[in-house]
Amino acid sequence: MIVERTESEQWLSNAYLVADREGGHAVLIDGNGVVEPLMDAVDRLGVTVDAVLVTHHHGDHLAGLDAYRERYGAPVIAHPRTADEVEGVDRTVEDGDRLRFGDLEIEVLHTPGHAAGHIALLADGSDCFTADVLFKGTVGGTFAPGATGYADLKASVLRLVDLPAETVIRPGHREPTTAGEEREHNPFVRIWRGLDPEGSDRCRVWGRDATLVLWAPDYDGTNKAWIRFDDDRADGIVGGSQVER
Repeated sequence: MIVERTESEQWLSNAYLVADREGGHAVLIDGNGVVEPLMDAVDRLGVTVDAVLVTHHHGDHLAGLDAYRERYGAPVIAHPRTADEVEGVDRTVEDGDRLRFGDLEIEVLHTPGHAAGHIALLADGSDCFTADVLFKGTVGGTFAPGATGYADLKASVLRLVDLPAETVIRPGHREPTTAGEEREHNPFVRIWRGLDPEGSDRCRVWGRDATLVLWAPDYDGTNKAWIRFDDDRADGIVGGSQVER
């Protein structure tokens, strides 16, 4: 399997080309506005683009999809809840569906939390494209447009880190990691697994009093926070800039 990646300077979001082999079949995963390098890779590898796979509906993962459609005429595939938000989806997929493109097999994993229609894509059982649910050292937020909340996000992350330890995690932002690395060292996962205690510092988020359960690094060099509101005891994960400490 061949994987090519581009990263947007603006959003730090990733887009991918995944192929079974040179001269074979390929898919594009998400768009980040940096289309030319992946198009050049298609030509260099001599592959046929059979589909464009969309992990969820947020704009930093959709930029440039029109260029892919125009260039390759490949069907756009997404979860039904994403198709409700994105024009031009040609085919929808559900959890557990298996897609085959030449010798490349991709299993669809429905991973809500950050977005209702969010999917991760497990390619050939070895590389999982996790988009905005699981990153190196951190996890996705639960208050983005279309988010379904903390419980869903937690369940999705734990499902992903329970993949075989050697599974390469290729996130929607920044550099890759492995399922084993995140299972053992991701600070959110460590608390969920009972390895580390919850924090108890006080904070405010959007004018609401809360407990700061965890203050951790985020993929962009800032911070990500797990908070628990006092008024309704609801948990959530937000960017550190939203937290008054």
